Order: sequence, then structure tokens, then C-alpha cells
Amino acid sequence: MIIQKVHGSENDFFLIDQMEDATKLSSSEIEGLRKSICSRETGLLGGADGLLLVEESEQNTAIGKMRVINSDGSEASMCGNGLRTVARYLSEKTQEETFKVETMFADLKVRKTAVLAEGVETYQVEISPVSFDPQTIPLNQKEPIINQFLPALSSKIRFSAVAVPNPHLIAFVDHELLMSSEFERISRLVNEKNELFPDGVNVSFVEIVAKNELFVRTFERGVGFTSACGTAMCASSLMYDLLYGGQFYEVITVRNVGGLVKTVVHEEEGTYWMELIGNATVSHEIEGELELFLQHDFTKLHIKETREQKAYEQFLSTIH
Repeated sequence: MIIQKVHGSENDFFLIDQMEDATKLSSSEIEGLRKSICSRETGLLGGADGLLLVEESEQNTAIGKMRVINSDGSEASMCGNGLRTVARYLSEKTQEETFKVETMFADLKVRKTAVLAEGVETYQVEISPVSFDPQTIPLNQKEPIINQFLPALSSKIRFSAVAVPNPHLIAFVDHELLMSSEFERISRLVNEKNELFPDGVNVSFVEIVAKNELFVRTFERGVGFTSACGTAMCASSLMYDLLYGGQFYEVITVRNVGGLVKTVVHEEEGTYWMELIGNATVSHEIEGELELFLQHDFTKLHIKETREQKAYEQFLSTIH
């Protein structure tokens, strides 16, 4: 089998093509791979935030389907950074540059776009649907949370909860809080047994750096702190436009631990959707028998490192 190590803003995954019957894996094999290769301590190439499975679409409007298996084994409804890398894989497989990809809740528009920098392949993807309904998050209260204090979490921080469709808890803070232990305390609290979020929630602290420029740091449900979370950056951009003077349809620069993306928030008849624009980097191509991956026998794998990570790191050196 052949798999790719990929990342969007250093939110990294192993991408596995499941479109052909001959290469399809069973549920137990997928679980075995996840345990073997994604571990940050013992996994392949330093592990990963999860697996991206590229499957045949069940919808006539999409040319492929994305499934996201987090490193803890849970399945995410969406992943914006992962979607960019899946869009690239399908674009190169089909020679199409504009198309739709099926995800858990929606068929999303994706396209190849102008590169962020030389050697940094860049894709633009749709992030939707958006909902503030407590049932979609889910949230154990009847009213939405928009820019409110939540005494069970903090008496000093205002929060907003939104599904895009992944559930996010967003707080705009200063730089000190962004990097504080308070962030981790709150994140772990809402991702353990708690009265507000029965299924847990992704948590992002957002610093407004300048007009239309944000820094977003995210604790992802099922993963922990990550270099970046695409849907979190889109949710943060939406709340910035709604609460802090941003304007719909204007480009927002969102910096993160792993790099930089661009977002655009669209408003149509009282509903919202976002564009997420950023890198889709393939750092490694790995080939070997399935049993080698499952048995943790990585020394016998054929691992080819591309030049793309160096190009991405060069890009990072120009923005920090």
C-alpha cells in the first residue's frame, strides 16, 4: 500500500486512498493503522493528528469523500486543514481543479488556487454548514452562547459556541491568556465529563493582532493542542466579523502555531459559510505491505521525503 504524510498549517495526517476495492481496508485494519502510525511517541515519522480516508462518494455532485479519524480513534465531522490536502490528492488523481468533496454533513466546494509561496501548493475550500443551535453542538442549554460569560468555566472570559459543522467554543483574549495555563484548564474541563458539552468541544483562544488579522490557538477534541485547526480558524473569523467590526467578504489573515491561512466569511440570507485558503503539503510518500504498518515494522518501508516541507518552512520564515 502507498500512503502520504500530509499537512495543512502543520495539522498533519496520514492520507490513505480507499477508492479502489483492491486497496480497501477493514474497520479493524484502519483501527490498527491508527494505533500503530499516529502515536506521537512511537508512530511513523513522528506520528500524526489522525488519518484521512479518501473514499468513493455516495453523492453525484462530489468526486470523492473524506473521512477524518482522529488520533484517539474518534471520527470528526469535518477538518478544514485536512480537506485542503484531500482536495489536492483528488485534483491530482482526476486532473480536475474545481469540484466538490463529500464530508459527513455536506458536499463542499474546493479548488486549486494561487500558491502562497513558491513550492507551497495551495487550495481553497468551503467550510459549512454553520449553526448556533445548541442541539447541533451539542450544548446542554436551550439558548445559544454568543459572547457570554460561562461561570462554570471562567468569570473573566466571554465565550461563543458555534458548529461549522465541527463544534467550537471561541474566546477572544489578550496574548497573555492565549498562552496561559488557563487555556488548557478550560479546554480539558469541557472535554472531560461536564455539564455544558456532553460530547466535548474544540476550544480556541483568539488574539486580534490588527484589523482583519487574527492569531488562533486551538485545543482540538480528540487530539489536544494542535498546530492549527481549519474549522476553528473559520469559526474564529466568523465571530470576529459578527462581534469585533470585521466585514463580510473581506479577506482575513489568520496566523496559527503552524503557519498562516486566509479566510473569507460569506453571509447569504441570514446564513453563513466560509472560505479557507492555505497550504496542502505532502511531506512524505510511504510504500510497503500493510502488515509492516500494522506490526510497527517501519524499517522495511520505502519512505520518500519530498522537497515540499523545506519550501513550506521557507514560507514560514518570511511570515514570522
